[in-house]
Amino acid sequence: MAWYSQTWSWFEGEWHEGNPGIMGPRTHASWLASTVFDGARYFEDKAPDLDKHAARVNRSANALGLKATMSAEEIIAKTYEGAKKFAPGTALYVKPMYWGEADGLSTIMADPESTKFCLCLFEAPMPVPSNGFSVTQGAYRRPTLETMPTDSKAGCLYPNNARVLRAAKAAGFDNALVLDMLGNVAETATSNIFMAKDGVVKTPVANGTFLNGITRQRVISLLRQDGITVEETSLRYSDFEQADEIFISGNYSKVMPVSRIDNTALQPGPLFRKARELYMDFAHSKTA
Repeated sequence: MAWYSQTWSWFEGEWHEGNPGIMGPRTHASWLASTVFDGARYFEDKAPDLDKHAARVNRSANALGLKATMSAEEIIAKTYEGAKKFAPGTALYVKPMYWGEADGLSTIMADPESTKFCLCLFEAPMPVPSNGFSVTQGAYRRPTLETMPTDSKAGCLYPNNARVLRAAKAAGFDNALVLDMLGNVAETATSNIFMAKDGVVKTPVANGTFLNGITRQRVISLLRQDGITVEETSLRYSDFEQADEIFISGNYSKVMPVSRIDNTALQPGPLFRKARELYMDFAHSKTA
């Protein structure tokens, strides 16, 4: 039995079922990490902010020196075409990808004219809020734009997230709050982060060290439209230790609560519930 869920990928002009081979040992991306991707969601016949995810993968490609070969509109159309290959009601993860196939002027650089594209859709049930998850302080920090391409959703950024997660899980936690190089909280290893204190929602200011997530931006906008104060500001780990609520936003699970930070237990609170309710209402009202 395959280790992956039901999957369809559009690559080089046709749909392929399963996990097709798309790179070889001479492919630039397979050994020099010239990969970017994005992640959107398709569920209950809705694809919230799909247009923004499609546009962002093209910006990521350009940021990494690749050539975006698909328009956002083409990515959207292919997503809806691919979704029809799954049973009605199947929740999907939508992953458009670009990578460098050939070397450029030097081995280190990919030739932008060799850029390849793949759109991968796979079955991924939507997580539901339960008792939340636990966090601690991350063992490693986020890089800056001077050291890594933090202005893109590049594959080369994720091994750092993985080692943050490994260290957190080894210490008995589900995830971690990752600091930037100045010691401010940036995000978790897998998502953007929010806290609430005395009725005010706060989230780390987008300072270029972490991806200013599409779901993050949507949650901020929806809360503010509902009359809730949201501050984008510099936050220390101690601010989260004193929070009334902590919750996350991300494309994969949307809005989820944090139930424990170190030894301090938290409950899913009213501002988390409002954020999730507003987001899901928005999601169900949109097709792209």
